[in-house]
Amino acid sequence: MKKYITILFLTVIGSMCFQQPCHAGFFSDRKIEIINNYQQIKDKKAIKKVMEQQTKYAVKYDYSKLYNLYSDDFINDDGFTKEVYFKLIKETWASYPDITYTTEIKDIKVNGEKASVDVYETSLATSSEKIEGINIFGELHSYSNGTYFLKKIDNKWKICGEKVQNEKSFLKYGDTRFVKMDLNSPATATPGEYYTASLTIDTPKDAFVIASISRDKITYPQNKADEVFRNMPEDNLLERMFLANKDGKNEYNVATIGMTKSEAINNERIQIYMAGIAFIMTRVNILKEAENENK
Repeated sequence: MKKYITILFLTVIGSMCFQQPCHAGFFSDRKIEIINNYQQIKDKKAIKKVMEQQTKYAVKYDYSKLYNLYSDDFINDDGFTKEVYFKLIKETWASYPDITYTTEIKDIKVNGEKASVDVYETSLATSSEKIEGINIFGELHSYSNGTYFLKKIDNKWKICGEKVQNEKSFLKYGDTRFVKMDLNSPATATPGEYYTASLTIDTPKDAFVIASISRDKITYPQNKADEVFRNMPEDNLLERMFLANKDGKNEYNVATIGMTKSEAINNERIQIYMAGIAFIMTRVNILKEAENENK
């Protein structure tokens, strides 16, 4: 039945075209619009597949297949080339051999041979370190919002760039895993101007906490900044002011937290021991000139 209705519908459309003046321009524009919409749908489907493959290969630690999803001229907003970017991936996998990733696609925009994909990404891993001769268990949690940029090469979509809008990571060992803490920094800062990073900790009553907040430019290899530890104030808020660099480099603010506790031994003496250590990292993107940003 549907077949005959379709034929009847086409017959009516055909008679309308013969009986009424022909508007060639209108139909040409509609044809182009339909073709473009179809191509957009096709491209978005292909791009979504690339992003799904990226997560799949990362979770399986398939280095070569992940590497092939990226264009040879890939460069991210921190200035890392493809080779440096994948060195960092190798180092991450070596440090956290059980790391897992998730990627949630927020939006896909296609403009001819170029495209952008807004994503929300998470990673989770475990770790163990020796503190005072004792192995303690740790957990890594990382969250970020960012955009991947793609371009079509030989009719295949390749990832050619990346920009992270905001990013925060927590690495907690021992008892710090059960303590609420956070490091807040501005998502962006102006070169040569001051900004403030703030650390808050719900310090347990039976614990003593020291902490530091440092600033590192995002470079490779990484240059570690000096740390100055302070006792956490009574209001559990530690702040530090930084002068944003003028080198065009994005920055990390890193908080290092050490927590000690005490216990009585044989009712005669008190033993103080390291109960845990934690690191919190936030990203601060340094604003660039419009010309450099577009480049």
